[in-house]
Amino acid sequence: MSTVADNAQATEAVIGLEVHVELLTASKMFCGCRNVFGAPPNTNVCPICLGLPGSLPVANAKAVEYLCKAGLALGCDIAAYSKFDRKNYFYPDMPKNYQISQYDMPLTTGGSVTLPSGKAVRLTRIHLEEDTGKNVHAGESIAKSAYTLVDYNRAGVPLMEVVSEPEITSAREAEEYLTELKAVMSYSGVSDVKMHEGSLRCDANVSIRPVGSNELGTKVEIKNLNSFRSVGRAIEYEIERMRECLRSGERIVQETRGWDEGSGTTHSMRSKELAHDYRYFPDPDLVPLELDRTLLERWRTELPELPSAKRSRYVREFGLSEYDAGVLTADRPMAEFFEATAAASNNPKHAANWLMGDVRKVLDQHEIAFADAKMRPAQLAALIGLVADGTISGKAAKEVIEPVVIEGVDPKDVVAQRGLAQTSDAGAVAAYVDQALAANADSVASYKAGKEKAFEFIVGQVMKLSRGKANVEMVRALLTERLG
Repeated sequence: MSTVADNAQATEAVIGLEVHVELLTASKMFCGCRNVFGAPPNTNVCPICLGLPGSLPVANAKAVEYLCKAGLALGCDIAAYSKFDRKNYFYPDMPKNYQISQYDMPLTTGGSVTLPSGKAVRLTRIHLEEDTGKNVHAGESIAKSAYTLVDYNRAGVPLMEVVSEPEITSAREAEEYLTELKAVMSYSGVSDVKMHEGSLRCDANVSIRPVGSNELGTKVEIKNLNSFRSVGRAIEYEIERMRECLRSGERIVQETRGWDEGSGTTHSMRSKELAHDYRYFPDPDLVPLELDRTLLERWRTELPELPSAKRSRYVREFGLSEYDAGVLTADRPMAEFFEATAAASNNPKHAANWLMGDVRKVLDQHEIAFADAKMRPAQLAALIGLVADGTISGKAAKEVIEPVVIEGVDPKDVVAQRGLAQTSDAGAVAAYVDQALAANADSVASYKAGKEKAFEFIVGQVMKLSRGKANVEMVRALLTERLG
């Protein structure tokens, strides 16, 4: 007979993601206020986005274009006719006490996001809506704050919500889905997808069910997810929490839970609302959207090469592995930098290795986004060339890369200032080798007796004599020749 514990273990996760993407328009969704991040509080506001009586909204045509382009990039069906609806609820960051969104007639339906495994996660819909304001709590947390301030600069910013079908089965798949979706949004040019600025936000709907069942279990929505890693951790925690509920005989409650990054746990926020709780109805102040098919075809032709096509081309054209191509194309600025560096250096593999290795390490250490690095493709290509022609060693190049990335200086200047150029003069290197062999007869004998480590010791002695200046490849070649 199976036990409750057995039943808890014999479950599978069912995950759906709701991703909010702020659109990169110059103005807000229904008014002319600027759409910029970081402005002083409540400076980009007007009667429309503050919801003052008598103000009338007008839909932003560029936002409609951007959502359609995102939909085309994801293979969605674009509706010829759609409308805006009012989603009614009360919260301080929503001054009108309703949000203009789309309910039963969204701009797009269908489409999919393809994971690295080849699995296609289908999309339910992508719809347009306006963003909310931002609550600023004076204190450690909402519960411990002395008071709350509201910044309405973000209220009315154009937002699209990308809703997936519940076809994701693990935290890893969720992170892969988000990585690919972010790349498509970036390549399409519709958003800067800066998660730290809130232009890409994600809520996860998680449930569990018996393995092999087609019925959906009771779902929990998780909020406050500020990174892809947080999404993965929160999903893993919630799956285990639900399984523990089954093991202990507790009922899983449909609710909204918040993720606490510090404790690595979720906590209950409120019972989960249903669609009828929001009392949707068509917005009487906005005319329906009717799209011209010729306009859609023009937007389709304006789309650039998308991540999946670029990955395939990198494998085919540059001989990169699927993994390397995936890493490079996940970030549009990095992909563009790679192509320019590969062309300038005529060495795509080395360009890829530097970008995925030491360049990424420096950026992560300094918490700098790739797009904000001061290094230019010509500078990285020059550094690759300095190693290739023997001017500096690979080890010295690792010392050069940080100021090049952070300050945008010429690598040749760094080499000159720090005296990193190596000696490649055959006569000088041969003299160091002969001197080391003469001074280390015991090591020479050990090597000839079959002890391979002795060879590396002698290499080290040559480098010591040359104060690290000798071309190590020449040193190895000469030692191999001398030692037979």
